[in-house]
Amino acid sequence: MKKILFLLLITVAQSLFSQSVDSLFTSANELYKNGKFEEAIVQYKAIESKKVASSELYYNLGNSYYKLNKVGPSIYYYEKALQLNPLNEDVTNNLVFATRLALDNIEALPQTIFQKINTNYLQTLSYNQWAIVSILFSFLAATLFLLYYFSYSSSKKRLFFITSIICFLILIGSIFITYNQFSFSKNNTKAIVFAEKTEIRNAPTLNSEEIFVLHEGTKVLVLDAVDNWKKIKLADGKLGWIIASEIKEL
Repeated sequence: MKKILFLLLITVAQSLFSQSVDSLFTSANELYKNGKFEEAIVQYKAIESKKVASSELYYNLGNSYYKLNKVGPSIYYYEKALQLNPLNEDVTNNLVFATRLALDNIEALPQTIFQKINTNYLQTLSYNQWAIVSILFSFLAATLFLLYYFSYSSSKKRLFFITSIICFLILIGSIFITYNQFSFSKNNTKAIVFAEKTEIRNAPTLNSEEIFVLHEGTKVLVLDAVDNWKKIKLADGKLGWIIASEIKEL
């Protein structure tokens, strides 16, 4: 009886939480439509503070900051939206517009053919989505093998055997891609510069040499951390140290 009551309480709490989030989201959307972007951001942030993560929430936050001409936060939230849904064309298009507002024009280093395949095709799905693909093909390969095993017709056996082998090979490939994308995501922490202007130095100290300057909205790769400093890398290969509080990791 106690277990049933406990489960009922959990269900009611989840229902109330969902209603609360939906209510906040609806209210924030209305504020956005009425041009009250700062108030909308407060409501969206309230949802975010409840540990709710969704592509739609981050997309709306990005739009709100974009309307206020806040380049860093708008790019940051568009990037977060794409992390959850890389195929969202609306986010991709808006990110292009927001990136044009950033002052730093950094040309990326030429990519190898494998890097281009990874960027243009493999990274269109997150490692979680690739994991789902792997699971689907594992079930499909197992089902086809069972059909092959229990079939009596030689033509059907041949068909099921060949298709099960193909699915198994795709399964191995998707597992490899899933692991590769997970490792890439884990070892490549990206961040957005939030400071309007910041000096990048050659060592993690204020008295070290300034080597270049970055502005709000620039995307960097975080390589290392020392005290309140982060070692970063730009798309063009430049390296340097930045004060940690002046960037926000994705």
